Amino acid sequence: MVAHALPSAAAAASLDDGQCWRLWRARFVQPDGRVVDDLQNATSHSEGQGYGMLLAQAFGDERTFRNIEEWTSHNLAIRQDNLMAWQWVPRRRDNIDDWHNATDGDLFRAWALLRAARDSGWWQYHDKAVAIARDISALCLAPDPRAPEELLLKPGAESRATSGRVLFNPSYVMSRALRELGFAAEDDRLIRAADHGETVLAELAREPVMPDWIDVTAEGFAPPEEHDLRSSYDALRVPLYLTWSGRSRNPAVAQMLATFESASSPDKIAVSVDAAGRVLDESDYAGYLSIAALARCEAIPDVRARDAAQSYYPATLQLLAALAKREQARC
Repeated sequence: MVAHALPSAAAAASLDDGQCWRLWRARFVQPDGRVVDDLQNATSHSEGQGYGMLLAQAFGDERTFRNIEEWTSHNLAIRQDNLMAWQWVPRRRDNIDDWHNATDGDLFRAWALLRAARDSGWWQYHDKAVAIARDISALCLAPDPRAPEELLLKPGAESRATSGRVLFNPSYVMSRALRELGFAAEDDRLIRAADHGETVLAELAREPVMPDWIDVTAEGFAPPEEHDLRSSYDALRVPLYLTWSGRSRNPAVAQMLATFESASSPDKIAVSVDAAGRVLDESDYAGYLSIAALARCEAIPDVRARDAAQSYYPATLQLLAALAKREQARC
């Protein structure tokens, strides 16, 4: 179903929460539990599997939750630890080119498993959640070169981290998930990483833009060695995760709002800017607008039938923003 195929009245109709979930599931979750990114040649990645599990748990869909987790366990959990390979490419053989993990995917999978056991009563997932959390703690944290007693969340277990320079992705810091997993696993390191992650985001708010990637060095922040310095589709998740974690007053939220509002039209937001803040890309996708509304402490826009035309990423962010709003204690 695509938006331009709908009569105008139907396209404008609002969808309730159950309809939103069923539409997302029909478009992006295969019957075997593989979550498909339609803009990346039907590739699946650990982030998408984690998001899918979280949404299935939130909507009480135990069957879909189980299918996603089983597919993930059989196809991405191929490492010798409890983390996942980050990407699965559909082809006849050799679906995984790179066995390295992406920490945000593991974090969301573990959080979804924990919520399933704690909040939904699907108790069989608790021990797996704790095992993943403990491996995130053991393998995906590194001392901050500026303050070695503080811990940074690494983007991967094997990602570049030395005593003088650590690669950091601000949008991987979902501090609520880190704290809840830290309590469940009785691991103070995860809680410390959540606290320090929020501090680093506040520090980065003093920079011209909130970067997708940055190097943390003993002398301060520096352009990342492997990535362009810009604020784009990674960084726009920063206000989503901070607000969801009850940290809407963190300066990084206001910084990202200013970036969003630098778009040329009030009906769009800037979703990508260069290191100097010059707009590279704008969008009126409802998923991205929902994050801006959440950051402003406004009501999340209703999901309309026309939003069915959104691709995997904005469609997923729209559901996550609505869930964050539902679980937000206060603005």
